[in-house]
Amino acid sequence: MDIEVDALVVGAGFAGLYQLHCLRDRVGLRTVVLEAGGDLGGTWYWNRYPGARCDSESHAYRYFFSRELNEEWEWSERYPGPPEIRAYLGRVAEKFDLRREIRFGCRAVSAHYDETANRWRVETDTGDRYTATYLVAAVGCLSSANIPDISGLADFAGKWYHTAHWPHEGVDLKGKRVGQVGTGSTGIQAAPVIAETAAHLTVFQRTPTYSVPARNGPLSAEFKRWVRENHEEIRAIACSTPNGHAFRIAKRKVADVSPEERQAIYEAAWEVGGLQFRATFHDLMIDQAANDTAAEFLKGRIRAVVRDPQTAAALSDIDHPYAAKRPPIDTNYFETFNRDNVALVDLRTDPIERITPSGIRTRTREISLDVIVFATGFDAMTGPLLAMDIRGRGGRTLREDWIAGPVTYLGLQVPGYPNFFTVTGPGSPSVLTNMPVAIEQHAEWIADCIAHLRAKRIDAIEADADAARKWGQHVNEAADATLLSKAKHSWYYGANVPGKPRVFMPYAGGMARYRRTCDEVAANGYTGFVLGLGGAQAGAKSVEFGAAGGAPGI
Repeated sequence: MDIEVDALVVGAGFAGLYQLHCLRDRVGLRTVVLEAGGDLGGTWYWNRYPGARCDSESHAYRYFFSRELNEEWEWSERYPGPPEIRAYLGRVAEKFDLRREIRFGCRAVSAHYDETANRWRVETDTGDRYTATYLVAAVGCLSSANIPDISGLADFAGKWYHTAHWPHEGVDLKGKRVGQVGTGSTGIQAAPVIAETAAHLTVFQRTPTYSVPARNGPLSAEFKRWVRENHEEIRAIACSTPNGHAFRIAKRKVADVSPEERQAIYEAAWEVGGLQFRATFHDLMIDQAANDTAAEFLKGRIRAVVRDPQTAAALSDIDHPYAAKRPPIDTNYFETFNRDNVALVDLRTDPIERITPSGIRTRTREISLDVIVFATGFDAMTGPLLAMDIRGRGGRTLREDWIAGPVTYLGLQVPGYPNFFTVTGPGSPSVLTNMPVAIEQHAEWIADCIAHLRAKRIDAIEADADAARKWGQHVNEAADATLLSKAKHSWYYGANVPGKPRVFMPYAGGMARYRRTCDEVAANGYTGFVLGLGGAQAGAKSVEFGAAGGAPGI
């Protein structure tokens, strides 16, 4: 079936829903959304693993474009889980009548730009074909599962699962010997819950990491009322901070206080819990000596919690600055290793050699397992885009153009791909922020851009190659100005995926600075973009981004 629309959006998570609302209801475009899943949710449709939970606080993990929506919705917990997040998105879709434009169970497999017609031609796995002037990828940053290529997996006689593809009916782990591979944010959430039901859990750790207690719990009636009554204040904070969260980073530096005061500040932040620990001092992410104080505090906490000295040493032997990788928050993660039915395997000293029919063989032993859980994360940011066959002008392919790493301008467009937009794409703050805030900014910018094109009767917009090159340099400079560059094995660099180019992908200059840059680009006639096919109405190409320093996001 051939279907003609003005705009086609791929993905029906937070990004796709709001982009649909902006394009259909604000710009007036015939818009369709393609969603591979069977319902709303994006990341939260697929990620249903034990312990799955948002790590942004619920009162900020929401859309801010509608005060009425926020007055009608109450979160029940400090950190919502997937069912509640899906229910929230369902309420959004109902309120704004969005479902009628969404095609569920429909995966976009190819998107080719027709240069003659100035249209995008998209094919799906259901055989449907769409033609659209504007194509928007709202595929999410963390939606392409990274399944490790470990020899022998096909021979395993038990069951294995990846956390990003968890069966929707759940998995009965009662009485099972479970091996969990991976101890990033997902693994830290999953292990305590798996341990509660499994006969035995073996955690295979390649890279130890810091974690701060989430201190999750039900929200009080008083707090819920405060959230309803202070919508604009919460929105103003979230939209003006580097990380998009509804709390500000302290202005004080570590050296401004005495060691005793510093210890008290860390103690208080530990008790509050969550990502606010990162906000205790202004210079934690830009000064190694300052970061060392936080790192040592957190390592000390691990050693104090975990009773077995050898296990505690393996868990606290962390090789990167605090928050140089995504900083997890947890509920009883380190306490889990005090259980009699939990063991840790340190893969740095005893690496996995292969998977056998009966379990996992390391260099020194074979561990018998009934179930293997891969908590190995995602082919982040670029993976979901490269999973599609995307072709631009002259038949160029995104896979070839990004063979050395992603090239974008502002994380919004790619040179050579007219009228193709990415929501929170590589080169934008994206995963360094509270995602709904970044998503709203992107979706609104894209909608305003398309409205401008239509009002001016401009047929196309495309990122200028030189502007994209300069933006890429700026992205790297921003990362190098922080301690994020000290964790070269981070998935921010794609280091968790063998063969993936090592390029820092998110923009570390902060959400507030990024927002100002995007606003200035638009106000100056879309500086750095080429307007009109063939550059007949070229926008100004000279663009400067200022100093790279600044506080990063998460």
